[in-house]
Amino acid sequence: MALKKQQQSLKKWTSQKWRTASGKKSSETGEVYAPARTIASLKSSASGRKKLATANRKKKKATSQGKQYAKHGLHKGVKRSAY
Repeated sequence: MALKKQQQSLKKWTSQKWRTASGKKSSETGEVYAPARTIASLKSSASGRKKLATANRKKKKATSQGKQYAKHGLHKGVKRSAY
């Protein structure tokens, strides 16, 4: 039985290694979680490091306001197949 498109997406998402840029827990550092490949590609360029720093600031601000989710824009407009 073939998986539906949504099931394929979920399977791919769960198989990715999600982490923070520092490798520590987000609850300790306030950093965003992203796939390891995304973190590596962002850390490899100055513009990527800037984007990651901005996302982390937004995440920390939202967390300090008691919000569970932060609209940091790190994944906005990114094709999920790129991970």
